[in-house]
Amino acid sequence: MVPVILVLLLALLLFGAGFALKALWWIAVIVLVVWVLGFVIRPTANGKRGRWYRW
Repeated sequence: MVPVILVLLLALLLFGAGFALKALWWIAVIVLVVWVLGFVIRPTANGKRGRWYRW
C-alpha cells in the first residue's frame, strides 16, 4: 500500500510542477512581448526617444 501512495504522491507532485512551469513559461512570454512593445511604442522626451521604464 505504501508504494502505491508514494507513486500517487510523486505523480501529483510532478503534475503540479509541470503546471507551474507551463504557467511560468506563459508569464515569461507575455513579459517578453510587453518588453518588446516598450521598445517599439515609447514616448519621446525632449525631441529624442526615451525609455518607457525608470530603472
